[in-house]
Amino acid sequence: MSATGRRPVVTLVVAVLAACVAFQLNASMLSPALVTMAGELGTDEATIGLSQTMFFTLAAMFSLFLPRLSDIAGRRRVLLVMLAVMLVGSVIAALAVNVGMLFAGRILQGITGPVVPIGLLMLRSEIADPRRYGAALGLITAVNGGVAGVDALLGGWLATAYGFRAIFLVIAATTVVALVCVAVWGVDSAPSAGTRMDWRGVVPLVVSVGALLLAFDEAGGLAAADWPLVGGYAVVALVAFVVFWRLQDRTEQPLIATRHLRRRATWATLGTTLLTMTGVFAVVNGLVASLAQNAGAGFGLEADLTALVLLAPYALVGWLVGPFAGRLAPVLGYRFVLRIGLAGSVLATLVMAFAGVQSFTVLVIATLLLGVTYAGIANIVLNGLGVVLSPPENPGMLPGLNAGAFNLGSGISFVILPAVQVAVGGSEQATAAGYTAGMLVGAACTAGALALSLLIPRPATAEADGRESRELEDVR
Repeated sequence: MSATGRRPVVTLVVAVLAACVAFQLNASMLSPALVTMAGELGTDEATIGLSQTMFFTLAAMFSLFLPRLSDIAGRRRVLLVMLAVMLVGSVIAALAVNVGMLFAGRILQGITGPVVPIGLLMLRSEIADPRRYGAALGLITAVNGGVAGVDALLGGWLATAYGFRAIFLVIAATTVVALVCVAVWGVDSAPSAGTRMDWRGVVPLVVSVGALLLAFDEAGGLAAADWPLVGGYAVVALVAFVVFWRLQDRTEQPLIATRHLRRRATWATLGTTLLTMTGVFAVVNGLVASLAQNAGAGFGLEADLTALVLLAPYALVGWLVGPFAGRLAPVLGYRFVLRIGLAGSVLATLVMAFAGVQSFTVLVIATLLLGVTYAGIANIVLNGLGVVLSPPENPGMLPGLNAGAFNLGSGISFVILPAVQVAVGGSEQATAAGYTAGMLVGAACTAGALALSLLIPRPATAEADGRESRELEDVR
């Protein structure tokens, strides 16, 4: 298939979109059903929230190396395997009779974490025109904010009418469709074919990221946290990363060359993504959904109505704005468009924290604004930067790490923001103070992302930095 023919590109976009939709349903479709899941499995919301954290943790870990494996083994082949594993996980979660089975299903589903970056790399290899690629980028990555709102709406309705298990059955059916589309229309590009996969480097990197998230998870208990254990996890994360760094310097074909990790294009982009997701994700998918359904401190809505008036419009406006943001980014500059999105996200979260918790109308408006600024702009541009700033000799490196940052930030967000909410509002959550506090922490994290984005270089500058790093390596 070639980008010169319109039909092959259109079918490839459909295949990638189907795969991304199947993955995204695992997150956004469950958001209005968390309360229902806790009730049906006889547990609390915090435990169900942990299943979300586990999903995003595994998604982050597999995002670290599967894009690189796809460069070597073939992107279509790796994508098909990921979707097959997700199908198994969805069936297990649908059959769950206890929290343990739910956790097992969510862990398997998390393997599909890097679906979006692998899909974007497939498109990048087939679409040469920057604006056309940008439009496809916007359409695909807007899925990260939800599937045009239909997922949240359907998830809320299914949870209310049939229980949470029906949601996982719908996810499984969607995954089957995605498998067929990718098998028929996917393009199997492998730019690093013949290169040996650095499995020795994968292990310490995954251990480092996993230990880091465990540290955040334990620290989320605040007063009840085991702080020596938090310190232990932090030490493990640091030691594992040092081992990874040294292995990469001594490996002929490393997973990630250390010169690439030293580039501002790498660490500034990853830091911005991590802070953005930490600040935004649990605000909408956790705090807003919980506030809307809280009969005492909030507005006492049912799960399906919460999805209809809040989560669905948020995702829909993101989907509508996304293709335009993707198309404008190559013209106006990725960094400029990103900062507009981040600044707007901070403003929307602050409005939500101070006025939205008291007025349902303001809450709806602020959530819509966040749909435009985050789901429609910042999310799209961050994904695009991961592709355009990645080094040519390792195209899957930065998109993979960036996907890991997206998923890691999502998991951390579900650890930190609800913990602040409970710490300030108390276990009964009888007042809105806890929700306000959690949203303010989210706004602060997003403001940090805006500040860090100032250090992201232009793509041309990043390429120059890469050449300079390679020249220094040659001198050494």
